[in-house]
Amino acid sequence: MIASSFHSVCAWTFNAGKGGFTPLDSRPGWSDARMDTVGKIRLMRDKIMPRLPAHVRLGLEVHYDYEYDEGSAEAIASALGETGIALAMVTPGAHRHFAYGGVSSPDPRERKEAAAFCTRSVDLAYGPLRKAWSVDAPPSLVLWNGSFGYDVATIGIRAMYGHLKEAVAALCEHEKKLGGELYISIEPKPNEGHPALLIPTVASAILFWRTLEREYGVSPEKKGVNKEFGHSEMIGLDHVYDTVEEIDNGMLLHMHINSQGYNDGIILGGPGKFDIDHGARINGMNVAIAGLVRESGYRRWKGHDMQVRPYDSEERGIDRVVRSILSWEACEKASEELDCNGLIKRLEERDTAAAEDMMRDAVVRADAIFKQMYRP
Repeated sequence: MIASSFHSVCAWTFNAGKGGFTPLDSRPGWSDARMDTVGKIRLMRDKIMPRLPAHVRLGLEVHYDYEYDEGSAEAIASALGETGIALAMVTPGAHRHFAYGGVSSPDPRERKEAAAFCTRSVDLAYGPLRKAWSVDAPPSLVLWNGSFGYDVATIGIRAMYGHLKEAVAALCEHEKKLGGELYISIEPKPNEGHPALLIPTVASAILFWRTLEREYGVSPEKKGVNKEFGHSEMIGLDHVYDTVEEIDNGMLLHMHINSQGYNDGIILGGPGKFDIDHGARINGMNVAIAGLVRESGYRRWKGHDMQVRPYDSEERGIDRVVRSILSWEACEKASEELDCNGLIKRLEERDTAAAEDMMRDAVVRADAIFKQMYRP
């Protein structure tokens, strides 16, 4: 019997269009006026679930307070229960409300309001949304650092970092009193929302948690990183090595397997580009990461916090999500079939060309596995 594989989809993926430099209404049926979060859950059940292998379990990722709130949480939980989709991730969408640093803000009033906002997001997860948790893979509480930012280089940055430590430590203490069952994960990012952000890299997130343990006594249990491939790619960092750091520190708790796309030789993107949010791609780096993650015993959510293309119809947008899930499943399967001992032997012998051949063969194999699973 094939073990369950947990894949989650962000509610914001199903949007009518980004606007700005791209159309705002490419997919009118996905507008807020025509489809709320409950509608997105049913869309996942009707249009995505039937196209996936039986061993894939689906989860939903939602932002407070524009994808779930006090008025909608009960209906969302009921819809998740009816469809067999689990609550995979909650996150406070503080970036929509707090433009001057959120809980790290130099403004004490903003810090107080942002902290209360984050607390409410957690309270709802333990309240009406609690019945939608998966027993096998409880949800993550992801703290995206998009509001922890600044645009002026001053000595005040250190004070902002201090405010952030104090706020996150307090949130962890609050969550502990509620049960301590959420997997609290920081999602690093170098910029966006602000030119510079606190906690820009995976190493920064790991260090942050170690500092909170030392200074505030925050237990490292169920504290770690939401691994977001594209955020490392967009500044030219090595997300394969990021994986090693996360596993080595026991902090790989959640994954967003988006891609900037540049490393498959087909989709443009990469260092110096904005956050493109392609779905998962079949490439050598992802086969390598899938192998590392599988060997580590990771059995939690693999999130698709992706953006369908600005020109996609609703049908093609759904297909993007299906392709992303199946692409990662194919990379996982190819990594499992890879002769790891033989690969290590080639590296020991300095025969890196042969090691490269093995990885390329694994990519070809992953592509074949994808084609076997994919049904238009």
